[in-house]
Amino acid sequence: MANQAGNRGTLSECEGRFAVTRIERDEPPEARPTRYHREIARSVITHNRSPDLHFDSSVNPYRGCEHGCIYCFARPNHAYVDLSPGQDFESEIFCKDNAAEVLRETLRKPGYRCRPLVVGTATDPYQPVERERRITREILQVLSDCAHPFSLITKSALVLRDLDLIAPMARNGRASVAVSVTTLDNTLKNQLEPRATAGRERVRVVRELARAGVPVTVLVAPLIPFINDHELEDIVEQVAAAGARSAGYVVLRLPHELGALWEQWLREHYPDRAGRVMSTLRELHGGAAYDSRWFHRHQGKGPWASLLSQRFRNACQRHGLAPREGFKLDISGFRPPGQEGQMSLWGD
Repeated sequence: MANQAGNRGTLSECEGRFAVTRIERDEPPEARPTRYHREIARSVITHNRSPDLHFDSSVNPYRGCEHGCIYCFARPNHAYVDLSPGQDFESEIFCKDNAAEVLRETLRKPGYRCRPLVVGTATDPYQPVERERRITREILQVLSDCAHPFSLITKSALVLRDLDLIAPMARNGRASVAVSVTTLDNTLKNQLEPRATAGRERVRVVRELARAGVPVTVLVAPLIPFINDHELEDIVEQVAAAGARSAGYVVLRLPHELGALWEQWLREHYPDRAGRVMSTLRELHGGAAYDSRWFHRHQGKGPWASLLSQRFRNACQRHGLAPREGFKLDISGFRPPGQEGQMSLWGD
């Protein structure tokens, strides 16, 4: 299955670091359509032990993302399937069509222990193909049916489609949403995130979620020196006015192949400041373009990191936003699939 071609985050066909084959394509990169592949998932819950993350269990309905964000830290994951973290990441999308079924079977296992699940930690669960595939909605239906707490991370207005599932769970302390807002400048958005929802539309998403009683945190991410960091205070002010409860930020991360892709994009769009941007990023990461150490990778270290931290803290305090943290979600109501109504029967 494929759709029409259009704007892309990168035109690079850079090979992945594990590449064993090289594909020669007849069409120019900008003319390539998006192709969707059915992926049969054997498991869908991923666990991590990273002490600097706000979650330990997650579900990602899609591999690859059509939003085409040039800065996406998940791009290097396409190397594991012998595809390019560049153009392939945003045009070869793998859809876990059986994710809800696998999730239901996982939650039914006797040894399963309920922990809040975060949906969309790698790629956006509400990228364009979700309109037709509805994998994320099916996952939320499973979680709602058995009162399993969840959080969502997205930059798409499509999340509002599922308010009928999210809002009731939120009212019972079992759901929250994190909305990523990178920029309110649509010209910059079209360069950084060519197929994603516009920044001001994301502010509206925050407002609609908050009105429905959903706890919303906003991720100002990534913050990029001399590209979008000047918008920090404006974004915080606007999302606070829209009803966000908390906020966090992450500085640009450039793992593996992403470093070369980013520098190519930077030279193309902002040649006048490319050197200054990279110099500051290296300052943030101890002289390297990226430092993967826990508690270093998200905010960086040094004078620039301290300045960003102070600016962000001051802006949040000024507008009444709490520091970003995982909302406490209630796990006490969880009933494995097939047992959802048993407790209410005993209660009658």
